[in-house]
Amino acid sequence: MAKHFLVILLATALMPCGFFFDQPAIASLPPGNRVKDPYTILRNALPIEQKDLREIQNQLEEASDALRGNRWAAINKAASRSKFLINNKTNQILGAIPEKNKIEGERIIESLKNDLIDLGTQSSEKNKSNFIEIRNKSLKEIGALEALIVKDEFPYEIPSKYDDLPRLLGRATVEIKTTKGNMNAIIDGYNAPLTAGAFIDLVEKGFYNKLPINRAEEFFVLQTGDPEGQEIGYINPDTKEERHVPLEIRIPNKKETIYEKSFEELGLYTETPTLPFATLGTLGWAHSDQDLNDGSSQFFFFLYEAELNPAGRNLIDGRYGAFGYVVEGEEILNKLEINDRITSITVLNGSDRLKKHI
Repeated sequence: MAKHFLVILLATALMPCGFFFDQPAIASLPPGNRVKDPYTILRNALPIEQKDLREIQNQLEEASDALRGNRWAAINKAASRSKFLINNKTNQILGAIPEKNKIEGERIIESLKNDLIDLGTQSSEKNKSNFIEIRNKSLKEIGALEALIVKDEFPYEIPSKYDDLPRLLGRATVEIKTTKGNMNAIIDGYNAPLTAGAFIDLVEKGFYNKLPINRAEEFFVLQTGDPEGQEIGYINPDTKEERHVPLEIRIPNKKETIYEKSFEELGLYTETPTLPFATLGTLGWAHSDQDLNDGSSQFFFFLYEAELNPAGRNLIDGRYGAFGYVVEGEEILNKLEINDRITSITVLNGSDRLKKHI
């Protein structure tokens, strides 16, 4: 028996974009987060401050606009600047990597240097397909370097009132097998530790195995996690009560994570979350339309559609908490329908970052 977790969301998605505002919406809306690549979002969401590596990342990411317009002068400039930075800022980048990760960091940097040389060659030859392939490989190497920089200590404080909830203190990768095919997703415990922790905890318990897709709204969401029987969430065997996870959202460059409040309640109409609902396969934690903080086990895959969710007008951000992204096999989402099933979900790596309680 499914609670109406996304009724209010579907209704508001079809309303004019300015329903939050007294004044016309266009005057108040920000440019918005136009990044739709999940790897880019996840790179930007890492809690690091290494400016040289971030600049290389930004140079390569921003080359996408130049590529679309065949502006090869700008592309050459981005490739040259990236190569200059990696050659001249190697010591600074390595200095930000903890000692235990330095050997791996040195290996990745050498590979990245070679790739950026190749990138410059493809730029000079105006070979777009090869440039994109090498650029994407370079960005994955940058993401791997940035992940090495993250300190062991968890960077954000989790309020003590949630000490009884599991938390994921880092990231995990899961394989999601369905009746229409398989997907891989990265679960981000840095920016949604309680939500990600509840999800990975249930994955390890086998909770989602064989559960159906219980809601399928075309161009909007696919939802699952409603257990068989009368229950609508996960029942804690110790307390015999349904476990609830609060709404949990981070904003870039803010010290504190937001708990139990929506952006609307806080008047944050122009903010974009660190983990935005900005791409096909964003994983969101479902809650009822009566209580932001009664999410228990049900989650949804966001079916990003640019025309329904234009940049700066996404009505889901700030109302629901995202906790990860499908990074492989996202095309499967367009094939799933009501009563298709999650065959199984398995943690591929990162289970050691799950802490059951404090």
